Amino acid sequence: MVNVQTYGSGLWHTWFDRDLSVAGRVIVRSRDGSFLHRLVKVKRPLLRIPTLAIHLDRKVNTDGFKPNLETHLIPLLAAKPEDMPLELMEEKSTASSSRPAHHPLLMQVLSDELSCGSNDIVSVELNVCDTQDSCLGGGNDEFILSGRLDNLASSFCALRALIDSCKSSSDLSSEPAIRMVALFDNEEVGSGSAQGAGAPTMFEAMRRITGCLAHTKAGEGANERAIHQSFLVSADMAHGVHPNFIDKHEEHHRPEMKKGLVIKHNANQRYATSGITAFLFKEVGKIHSLPTQEFVVRNDMGCGSTIGPILASGVGIRTVDCGIAQLSMHSIREICAKDDIDIAYKHFKAFYQSFSSIDGKLQVD
Repeated sequence: MVNVQTYGSGLWHTWFDRDLSVAGRVIVRSRDGSFLHRLVKVKRPLLRIPTLAIHLDRKVNTDGFKPNLETHLIPLLAAKPEDMPLELMEEKSTASSSRPAHHPLLMQVLSDELSCGSNDIVSVELNVCDTQDSCLGGGNDEFILSGRLDNLASSFCALRALIDSCKSSSDLSSEPAIRMVALFDNEEVGSGSAQGAGAPTMFEAMRRITGCLAHTKAGEGANERAIHQSFLVSADMAHGVHPNFIDKHEEHHRPEMKKGLVIKHNANQRYATSGITAFLFKEVGKIHSLPTQEFVVRNDMGCGSTIGPILASGVGIRTVDCGIAQLSMHSIREICAKDDIDIAYKHFKAFYQSFSSIDGKLQVD
């Protein structure tokens, strides 16, 4: 058995009876005494969390599946210690008296992947993951079936849009602004990390950029003015209306797949969208014939949040929260429409190319 720790608010029951493996990064000691950071992914099924047979849990279908995350969510690696290779058993018995941090068999699997000795692996940071590849599905191959659509889908669309919006010199010849994309980690657990949106990384980068461009005395306050004129698109995923649970959405705000990006509103500032920022983002879509939808949570339900309010409140930057409609959010296997990936990419690209012009036409009294 391999002990694991849950991260964020996962739909943990979906991890049972799946072919699982591990991916992440390790620190390897080189022959010359230096240390190398390496990425690793074991592609074959390595772990599994079996469900309890119905014969031993007769009420599971009536009372619900309620696994204890400490005792029931432990992946199975091997049947018993005797099934470990002999050399690992010998290595374990001759090791120091201190208890090893990780299962010797797991370390051997990692060392095989990295073509190094298991003793050369000095630190690991691994995530359990599904081994099933992403694919298209549905009768018309209209759905993307994949893990981690939340939020790799938005990240992909934003990065691809930035690259393609800057392909030719004409794209930037009359651009008065800086186009950028920022990708953060740990959004699912509050963003309070060095690599999360709660860190000053993005705004420090903006300050350094404006500092490079403003060399004279006129550059005093340039960063503050730049932030005041900037616009942030906080692109997370959005909850599409579930056909079997329509009542979970406010009746006039039920985003559908294949209907464009969803603009999110919340009076309690769980989303950073305002009337002005929503208008500007919708206007980009309108000019380029790209559909948008709008979402508000029901008053009798809680509302999630995004990095939008964190970044918006950090320095006062105008922000809109939006996302691609999806189902099964936080499941090991999520679903969205492939058309919405294309629409999101086009909307983000159009934003990069035309926002400055649209923003210049808006007068606020």
